Amino acid sequence: MIGPVHLRNRRGDPIDPIPFLVTTGLAFALVFSFGPLYGLAYGLSLSAALALSALGFVGVTIVAYRQLVRSAPPVGAGALPADLRFERLLYAGVVLGIAFLALTLPLL
Repeated sequence: MIGPVHLRNRRGDPIDPIPFLVTTGLAFALVFSFGPLYGLAYGLSLSAALALSALGFVGVTIVAYRQLVRSAPPVGAGALPADLRFERLLYAGVVLGIAFLALTLPLL
């Protein structure tokens, strides 16, 4: 049986692992759903498209770990200020928009 996940930030404080696990799970689903198909559309072989998808997933996982685990506030720190939450939401929206734009390029 697998026990609970105990992640700690860079100060050693325990953090909530759910945002990191959800982010990496969604990244895996999206990258391996679209990555090989678009790799094939760009003329790559299936093995190269899968390797590029795996590399993309590793990159997203590293960024998510840095943002959601290493620099996360401890569980009992309270809510983040509204301006910081809005800034993070804005950056996430820009990244998502760029990702959607990149997904439409083979359709043009």
